Amino acid sequence: MKCPYCGCDDTQVKDSRPTEDNTAIRRRRICSACGGRFTTFERIQLRELTVIKRSGRRVPFDREKLARSVRIATRKRPVEPDQQERMVSGIVRQLESSGESDVKASDIGHLVMEGLKVLDDVAYVRFASVYKNFREAKDFEALLDEMSGPEGPGLEDR
Repeated sequence: MKCPYCGCDDTQVKDSRPTEDNTAIRRRRICSACGGRFTTFERIQLRELTVIKRSGRRVPFDREKLARSVRIATRKRPVEPDQQERMVSGIVRQLESSGESDVKASDIGHLVMEGLKVLDDVAYVRFASVYKNFREAKDFEALLDEMSGPEGPGLEDR
């Protein structure tokens, strides 16, 4: 592991323990060259995943990009960071255990929408507006109507 301060490859692990949610290993490291101390988080990866974009382009799966999109959708909402992390870890586990190494971007988006729908309605609508490429207010109305369902309250009752 490279030192973030001087770039040296010679670092030593001083402490290692699982994170609270057991999804990663937290390692405290020290650089033998500059003495800098830093922490790394290492996750177990069951398989290499490749994302197939709508354009057909193939890119390596990036867990941080997934986590960032969830953080953006839930920004300024009453969703705790550990709830976000559990959701992201659950999605990654689903993808890795599916048996497929190629995953469609739309499948990932669908899993994120399912998770956000449970966590926070506003975050769900935020993510859906980007994921489904909303262009006008009617698109929001249709989604809200879909969310309220046939037996739920209509827009006029909100």
